[in-house]
This record gives sequence, structure tokens and C-alpha cells, in this order.
Amino acid sequence: MANAIVGPIPPYSNIPINAQYFQPSVFVISAIGLGITTTITTTVNHNYVVGQEIRLNIPESFGASQLNQQTGIVLSIPAANQVIVNINSSANVNPFTSSSATTLPQIVAVGDINNGIISTTGRSVPSTNIPGAFINISPL
Repeated sequence: MANAIVGPIPPYSNIPINAQYFQPSVFVISAIGLGITTTITTTVNHNYVVGQEIRLNIPESFGASQLNQQTGIVLSIPAANQVIVNINSSANVNPFTSSSATTLPQIVAVGDINNGIISTTGRSVPSTNIPGAFINISPL
């Protein structure tokens, strides 16, 4: 007797996608250093890498509203809870302030930027993971 063919998994059996099981993640911003490059400090250690594309989500009550929805690339990681990005905030940006607002300021990874070396055989990357790609770290 041949093996039985199993159909697709019913939707109620699929494991839900949980954001905490993917790196890089979303982090709450505790401080922003303005300048030619912008230094973002998060409330906890982040899991970004150099070359990662990010977006800033900053509610108006926290100041620095000119940086809201700005995207940039991580240039360096000076501390486990800091990233320096290539967003120029040296002119016409209000200082970042604390607020009791319920919507918190966030730094968010922007999908998969697929950067890597292009060769005659296609895209090749000299590391296990493409910088900027989401990595499933689910224990399930």
C-alpha cells in the first residue's frame, strides 16, 4: 500500500507568528543623540547588526517629531543598547524628550534589504544570514 497523501495543514493547526520569535525586533527608544549621524538608545539591549535598515516611530509628544518615519542604516553599535544610524539630525530637529504618553517611541527593523555581493552566479553573501534579514528564532 502506498503512503497516504496528507493535505494542507488546516488554519486552526498553524502556529501563530509571534514577533518575539524573530530577530531583529522592535525596541522602545529611551534617548536620541542628534547630529550628522543619529545615536539611538533603547530601553533594553537590541539585536540589530551593522547594515540593518531601520525606521523610527516617534509620537509627537516625545519631541524629535521630524525624525518620525525616517529610515536609515545602522552604521555602528557603540553599546548593546545603542545604534548609530545614517540619519542626519543636525539641523531643524527638536530634542527628544520623555513623555507619559501610552504610545512609545520605537526603532523598528525594515524587512529584508538583501544586501550582499552580486556575482556572475547571482547573489552570494559571505555570512550565514543576510544583514537585515529576519531570522526565525522560535523554540517551536
